[in-house]
Amino acid sequence: MTRHVQRRRRRPEYVQRILSANVLPRWASRDARTIKPREVIELLDEIADRAPVMANRVAGLLSQMFRFGIHRAIVETSPVQLLYRPGGKEKPRSRVLSEEELKAFLRNLEDACRFQRLPHVLRLLLLTLQRRGELCSAEWREFDFEARTWTIPGEHSKAGKGHVLPLSDWAIQELQKLKAMASGSRYVLPNLEGTGPIDAKYITRSVARCLKRFKRHGIAAFTAHDLRRTGRTGLARVGVSVSIAERVLNHARERIEATYDVHDYIDEKRAALEKWAKYLRDLSDDLSESSQTEIGTTVRQREPQRHDRTPANANW
Repeated sequence: MTRHVQRRRRRPEYVQRILSANVLPRWASRDARTIKPREVIELLDEIADRAPVMANRVAGLLSQMFRFGIHRAIVETSPVQLLYRPGGKEKPRSRVLSEEELKAFLRNLEDACRFQRLPHVLRLLLLTLQRRGELCSAEWREFDFEARTWTIPGEHSKAGKGHVLPLSDWAIQELQKLKAMASGSRYVLPNLEGTGPIDAKYITRSVARCLKRFKRHGIAAFTAHDLRRTGRTGLARVGVSVSIAERVLNHARERIEATYDVHDYIDEKRAALEKWAKYLRDLSDDLSESSQTEIGTTVRQREPQRHDRTPANANW
């Protein structure tokens, strides 16, 4: 872990969590040289029966671990000799909120969310189209409200390459509300103790716990990442080019293009996100006065939200 994972993995704790939950309970006391291919298959089959995708993740980590062992002359061969993914082929998600669902989302977000910060977090994810992990890791020093930008560092980015994201006025409003809730923390979304940022899994779990409420408003099950996909689809709908939309999402580019095109496209990204914010604002224009959220100059008055007191959601 120290020599390889912690140096090369952006989230070494993720690797540790997977191994601790799925591998170490069985093999913690084993000499790696004694583990046989059949034992690997049996372990992965058990995991696949309950969590096919996790079986694929464990298989990948075991393969890397034993290759590292060969490289360091700890073992002579690898018992991970798989021809297929143990959990099968993973079908990519394609969930996108429809226009009607987006209207309902904007209209009923406070009512559907059980946790105080969650409406602002979800609106911000929808407005900026960045990854939940990037928002959860964010510190206030990354934001320039005067320049209306968010500078995402490479260590927080999935691709390891940071970028500057322009912010719409609406996104800044949501950030200012989160800052008021952060109680002086350096983090945008501090944990309960205030010692660090929350784990991104809290957003995932919190959304999952609110799905029944969203369903009452006509919104089918979705995840936080589905908002990013919805926004990418929305950028195409409002006429943003593929090239600029991909830069907004900070998707990895072809090596040659990334090497020779170093323009930051800040103006183009700003225009794209302003179009997207206007599209969302237009969707919300038909809201009744009693149910409008604060968009521009309209202020909503609502009853205080219920706070969930379960440990998994205490950070909200």
